[in-house]
Amino acid sequence: MNNFFYFGLMRTFAKIVPEMIIPFSKYHGAGNDFVLLDNSTGLFSALTEKHIAFLCDRHFGIGADGLMLLDPSAGNDDFAMRYYNSDGRESVMCGNGGRCLAAFAHRILTTKKTYTFHAVDGAHTAEILSENGNHYTVRLKMIDAKPAERRGNGYLLDTGAPHFVRFIDDINAVNLVPEARILRYDATLTGSEGANINFVQLTPQGLLIRTYERGIEGETLACGTGSVAAAIAAQYEQAAPIDGQHYHVPLQTRGGQLQVDFTYRQNIFTGVFLTGPACRVFEGNILIDNFR
Repeated sequence: MNNFFYFGLMRTFAKIVPEMIIPFSKYHGAGNDFVLLDNSTGLFSALTEKHIAFLCDRHFGIGADGLMLLDPSAGNDDFAMRYYNSDGRESVMCGNGGRCLAAFAHRILTTKKTYTFHAVDGAHTAEILSENGNHYTVRLKMIDAKPAERRGNGYLLDTGAPHFVRFIDDINAVNLVPEARILRYDATLTGSEGANINFVQLTPQGLLIRTYERGIEGETLACGTGSVAAAIAAQYEQAAPIDGQHYHVPLQTRGGQLQVDFTYRQNIFTGVFLTGPACRVFEGNILIDNFR
């Protein structure tokens, strides 16, 4: 069937029944995948938790770890970012998501190389370092981070999202989901709201990391804010961070490689950058219950 006829038929059908067609893009950053919607007109601001959970569902919807809206900027930025976990609830900052949203903006807005945007945790800058077809390399400036707090046999810190980092000898030996769920709900370790859980192995080449994320309530193939948290916590695990020292930390996630850079200065981790792949997987249209 001709595609134009098909989508025209679908739009006619959508007018007859209380449903609508949503155009979407699917991106991933090192396997951490997202549904991206261009919300420049504000149409998708009425999406409910149920709608978002449906779109992220891997069996009945598109399938993703989360959903992001590319909102118009309220100031001089290029756009604003809103992030939702796959359970449909609005959440905190997502590092890989921010990199993917910058690649998305690069595709649909302009072709410049550097973008500024605001997310729930504040201002960010994203730089498109390279572009090869649907594959981008994006460097994202994260917020400054306070020192890690030692909790039990791990570290608690906020890198735009709360993370608990535990270092182990063998990343492949951990039974991640059940062990992480215990930590995620242990208020003495992760606070009253719980935190994302990261298991990390130190190697001569860098860090191996696996992450359990709140709101998804399972393991993701990569986590940007978790990678930043692990890179910072590693400085405490190996030796105290040195004032004025710049750190470059390679990480191997289950979905790909990421790099974290930062400088420790006067008890703050500043100049924090997350670099890695952002890939356009596919685009399409999906029929969804209208906003009732």
